Amino acid sequence: MIPVFQPAARPIKAVVNLGALAHNLARARQLAAPAKVYAVVKANAYGHGLSRMFPALAGADGLALLELEAAIYLRALGWRKPILLLEGFFDGRELEAFAEHGFATVVHHEAQIEALAATQIRRSLDVFVKINTGMNRLGFAEDRVANAVSRLRGLACVRTLTLMTHMASADLPDGLHEPMARLRRVAGQFDLPVSIANSAGVFRYGEVGGDIVRPGIMLYGASPFGMPDGLPARLGLLPVMSLQSRIIATQQLESGDRVGYGGAYRAEQGGRIGVVACGYADGYPRHAPGGTPVVVNGRRTRIVGRVSMDMITVDLSGLPDVSEGAAVELWGESIPVDEVAAAAGTIGYELLCGVTQRVPFEVAGLNP
Repeated sequence: MIPVFQPAARPIKAVVNLGALAHNLARARQLAAPAKVYAVVKANAYGHGLSRMFPALAGADGLALLELEAAIYLRALGWRKPILLLEGFFDGRELEAFAEHGFATVVHHEAQIEALAATQIRRSLDVFVKINTGMNRLGFAEDRVANAVSRLRGLACVRTLTLMTHMASADLPDGLHEPMARLRRVAGQFDLPVSIANSAGVFRYGEVGGDIVRPGIMLYGASPFGMPDGLPARLGLLPVMSLQSRIIATQQLESGDRVGYGGAYRAEQGGRIGVVACGYADGYPRHAPGGTPVVVNGRRTRIVGRVSMDMITVDLSGLPDVSEGAAVELWGESIPVDEVAAAAGTIGYELLCGVTQRVPFEVAGLNP
C-alpha cells in the first residue's frame, strides 16, 4: 500500500473578517440614512468570495452585481430581498430567469426596451433606467430619458421604475456639479425614486442624496478616495481582507550584493533580507517597487528587489530578531490595501479582486 503524503501548506492565506464587513455596511447606512442600501457584491464580492461574505450582508436592503449566474446563486443561498443586475440583461432570453428569480434589471439602451416589449414573461420586473450624466459608458443621454421612461411605463412586464446614474468623479472635490445638474434636470420631469451614490457618493450623501445608494469598495474596508486623505481608518472603515504569509528564508548580504531578478536591489552596506512566500502568482502586484511597505512580526519594513512569481524579498536590516517563520502581513489591519496599491501605481480594488485561486481563504467571525 502506497502511503498518502500530506504536504504542509504553503504559508500564505487571505483572512476575511465578516464583522468588519458588517461594520462597514452599517457605516454606509449611517451615512446615507434614510436611503436604502444595496450592497454591491460584483466580481465575487470584490474578490472576497460571495458565499464567504453572505452571512455579513443581512443588513443590506438589496444586493447589486453584474453576473446572472452569481445572482441565481444568491437566491440559492437564501437571499430573498432585491437583487439588481447592474448591466441588466445581455440577451432577451435571459428575461425568463430574471422573472423566475425576481431580479431587478438596469435598462441602459434602446435594444433592452425592445426586448422587454417583445418578451412573454409572466412576472413583471423592477426596472432601473440608467442616465448618462457624463461617464459616457452606459446610459441614456439626457434628451432620450423621457422617451425611454414613457415606453417602459407602457409595458406590462414593467412593475416599477427607478432612475439611476453612476458618477465618474464623485471622489473629486469638483466632480459633482455637472453630473448632478444633468441628473436634476432629468429627474425633475418625473415622480420617480432615484439611485445615485457609489461608495464615494455615500460619503458625500448630503450633496447627492437619492433613495437608494450602492456602496461597493467601502464595504470591503478600502477607500474610494486617493491617498493619504482617503485612508480607510479616517473614513470609519475596517479592513475586511488581510493577506498574510511568513518568512521562509533569510539571507545575509555583503556590501554590493544584489537581490532578485535583474539585481534590481543592491545592498550598499550589506544587511539582511527575508524571503516571503508571496508573489504575483498569488495576486501581489508585480510592479510594486522597492520601498513598498510590508509588516513583519508587527513592525513595518519594505520590499527590496523585484516581485517574482512566488516570492518577494523584504529588508530585515532593522529587525535582527526576525527569522524563518516570522509572520508577514502584505496588506490588512496594519497596512491598508490602498497604501500598497498606491505604491504599486494602482488602486485597492484591483488588488482585492486579484487574489488568485491558489491562495487559501479563512473566515473570521462576525465580531471584528
